[in-house]
Amino acid sequence: MDLLWLIPAFPLLGFVILFATQGRLGELPASLIGAGSMGLSALAAAFVGYEFVSSGETVFTQTLWSWMQVGGFNPSFTLYLDGLSLVMMGVITGVGFLIHVYATGYMKGEDGFSRFFSYMNLFVFAMLMLVLGDNLLVLYLGWEGVGLCSYLLIGFYHHDPANGYAARKAFVVTRVGDTAMALGMFLLFKELGTMDIQAALSGAQATWPEGSPVVTAIALLLLGGAVGKSAQLPLQTWLPDAMAGPTPVSALIHAATMVTAGVYLIARTHDLFLLSSTAQLMVASIGLATLFISAFTALTQTDLKRILAYSTMSQIGYMFFALGVGAWSAAIFHLMTHAFFKALLFLAAGSVILALHHEQDIFKMGGLWRRLRIPFVSMLIGSAALAALPLTSGYYSKDLILLKSWSFNPLFWAGASVAALLTALYSVRMISIVFFGEMRTEPHEHKAWNLSLPLIVLSVLALAGGWFGLAPLAAVLPDGGIDHDPYAAWLVWGTASIPIIGVVLGFFIFYPPAKSHERNLSAGVKSLQGFLFSGWGFDTLYRTLIERPFNAIAHWNRNDIVDSLFTLIVTIATWTSNLIARSQTGQLRWYAANMVIGTVIVLMIAVVVS
Repeated sequence: MDLLWLIPAFPLLGFVILFATQGRLGELPASLIGAGSMGLSALAAAFVGYEFVSSGETVFTQTLWSWMQVGGFNPSFTLYLDGLSLVMMGVITGVGFLIHVYATGYMKGEDGFSRFFSYMNLFVFAMLMLVLGDNLLVLYLGWEGVGLCSYLLIGFYHHDPANGYAARKAFVVTRVGDTAMALGMFLLFKELGTMDIQAALSGAQATWPEGSPVVTAIALLLLGGAVGKSAQLPLQTWLPDAMAGPTPVSALIHAATMVTAGVYLIARTHDLFLLSSTAQLMVASIGLATLFISAFTALTQTDLKRILAYSTMSQIGYMFFALGVGAWSAAIFHLMTHAFFKALLFLAAGSVILALHHEQDIFKMGGLWRRLRIPFVSMLIGSAALAALPLTSGYYSKDLILLKSWSFNPLFWAGASVAALLTALYSVRMISIVFFGEMRTEPHEHKAWNLSLPLIVLSVLALAGGWFGLAPLAAVLPDGGIDHDPYAAWLVWGTASIPIIGVVLGFFIFYPPAKSHERNLSAGVKSLQGFLFSGWGFDTLYRTLIERPFNAIAHWNRNDIVDSLFTLIVTIATWTSNLIARSQTGQLRWYAANMVIGTVIVLMIAVVVS
């Protein structure tokens, strides 16, 4: 376990080499460094994980060096390994490595090939520091690091202004959540005097009673940070536009790294949320609202990657929902299984898009199942896991969440179940339109091994990744690991049948694909469809309430009233200086007269005052 430091060190070293060479390396050396460093990190993670589980220990820490020392404040770069960080580390390095391998084929021939992998390596390093950090400062370093890298990767094709806008949007929107998180950290440090996560959680339990306003405020501020990074309501609008980046970036952001950071933060600081029922209810409510809204929106999208983007928002919503209803381990379990099938879906979608000359409109696809066999089977398996069909990895994790939510509140179970039905519907719609019916664009399949092998491995994980559970979580999260509490037979069978009903219903609605195209819809239905297509109008709402008023104020204040104030000070000082300068004539009689007049004035004042 002493090799724990190597896990983030390998991708950092890859970034440094690629950054220092400034793109002078060819594609093969850049691929070997970029993907190879991730492979070494994944091997180190597997070795350390095996040692950790075999040792029977529940916690391992490794202090690298002190960060700073100010009085009694002495935060250090310390890595913290327990069951939760072990799962996150495995997902980040394992799935991240497969995405890197795929990217070596997908990005072949692109300008900035070396730059792309330097950003990807830095992204993974930042995410590893986030999940392995022993204190909130190291966690926040990784937190801001993934924010920076997401900006760089989303705007990778910077020659298109629209991509730059999408990158800035992601950066600015997540900054709102990051500010809330920073305030929560400051408040936690002010009250408890420590940034060490475990010490802070222990101190919170010893200091505050359940329902304390202070702990509620801290939990809600941390939730604000989690909402921004994980694209949950009301800060979800950046994620669909993040599809401007290359498809491997979408897979990395949406499956293994950035959007799961908020889920990890809440799980890591679970003691704070357990002390505040208000905050925990808010987590569940935000998750439920997001998964419901995103599922409806995905049902109307025409861009293949945006369908998957809204699907990601919905599935992260399930994780928030699970954390809020007390299914802590099930949330992390779903995080892991989601990483498998969502990475698979994005990479398979990338293969389809690449074969169709970067076409992303699903209504310009069709009839591809015979020509693109591996991407077709991969998307079929990924969609089955996304819909949570029995025996897939998604079934085991999502079913646990739904069953647990029944004991929390049947209404919450009902809302999440409707969203599960919608997930099956839009999954069938996507598969039907993309792969069946009339072929609208002639494909050319790329048969490179580095495009196919990651799909095959992820297909196996998407099918079997949920069969073994997550035993290491038992010693970390408050529910003691994934439970299998007895539930009524009707509830178990009813919950399991929801995705099956959704698939059957979707087949009748969307197959053959002609049913989904050029329908004669009434004006009211078209308006509703447009509303859902726009993501329930959140961009328009924010543009009306925030962007336009801000731009109007900026236009009114285009000369900057603050600058005007300083200009006034300069003007007064200049005028006074000129006035005083005029009194300096250099004539002795003038100075003597001024002295006499001044003396008379002073004497007159003295007489009057006395």
